Amino acid sequence: MVDLKGQYEHIKDQVNTSILDVIDNTAFINGPEVHAFQAELEAYLNVKHVIPCANGTDALQIAMMGLGLKPGDEVITADFTFAATVEVIALLQLTPVLVDVDPVNFNIDIEALKKAITPKTKAIVPVHLFGLAANMDAVMELAKEHNLYVIEDNAQGIGADFTSKDGTKAKTGAIGHVGSTSFFPSKNLGCYGDGGAIFTNDDDLAYTIRGIVNHGMYKRYHHDVVGVNSRLDSIQAAVLRAKLPHLDTYNSKRRAAAKKYTEALSGNKNIITPSSNCSTSDCYSDTDNSHVFHQYTLVVKNTDRDGLVKFLNENNIPCGVYYPIPLHAQKAYKDERYNEADFTVTNQLVKECISLPMHTELDDEQIAFITGKVLEFVGE
Repeated sequence: MVDLKGQYEHIKDQVNTSILDVIDNTAFINGPEVHAFQAELEAYLNVKHVIPCANGTDALQIAMMGLGLKPGDEVITADFTFAATVEVIALLQLTPVLVDVDPVNFNIDIEALKKAITPKTKAIVPVHLFGLAANMDAVMELAKEHNLYVIEDNAQGIGADFTSKDGTKAKTGAIGHVGSTSFFPSKNLGCYGDGGAIFTNDDDLAYTIRGIVNHGMYKRYHHDVVGVNSRLDSIQAAVLRAKLPHLDTYNSKRRAAAKKYTEALSGNKNIITPSSNCSTSDCYSDTDNSHVFHQYTLVVKNTDRDGLVKFLNENNIPCGVYYPIPLHAQKAYKDERYNEADFTVTNQLVKECISLPMHTELDDEQIAFITGKVLEFVGE
């Protein structure tokens, strides 16, 4: 699904030198590489504060801790996403409220979001799923109307742009009150272990979060807030510094591969490609970076999706099913408040979605082989 080895070969010398420099100077925690990466990512995202942390799940949890949300506060998010998004809500004894997703772009359904807001609602967590920017104009308008926080889950969307109705652009993760991301190795910007970061333009919130990530300390052994131990180590920061200047190129290569996938598959009546899933006019142009294709996800109709997975695997083609069970149906998050009729899109997507290999090293021959096998199984 991801060719990290091939990607590494192009930046091998810089990565190796950077890692050895960290080992030589022995500043393994909070060293110069971490501070340099933080500043470089702030510049790239055009955001005032980046606070690195240990992983993307911690980033979401710490963002919510920093906002001072209290047990019982309701937090609305999408039903069709990875469990970490709802996991941290439950861990903090907040009340997760899951809503359906849009059938075209798979991001949080704005009408469902509107209906889910109650007097207990305190925050919305839009997820930029599979690398496509969610409708942040609508989310931010609702948040302003109801005095809610917006916490962006940008684990899959690093580098994506959202174009507002007025034509202005901003990087996903830097639009809401606070954003979070993951640097898991398979991400568009991934390190060689675990890593994450939190983004905000709010000076006071940034100050609070910087204490939370370090045991609640602003001065050594003075614990002013309840915190956690969640830091990005210097070796991972060194890897991320080597990759960050290439991120736009990586994302451009993903969009180019997606375009070729779509050209090969979009003519089949049983396949819905993500070509029409963009929040703006054209996902593939150099001027529109609204989709960075963390995953290239198809919807297959009149097809045995699980049979297709088996067939592709038998032909040595990796593929993924993201996600086979809706969050509202997961044992850990079942709740009598939920009505199956409210999750018609998600319940269908979990049966029909399949993600094909997507990374920076895909070539035309591989894409032709993969799409050929998909069409062979799906038929006319």
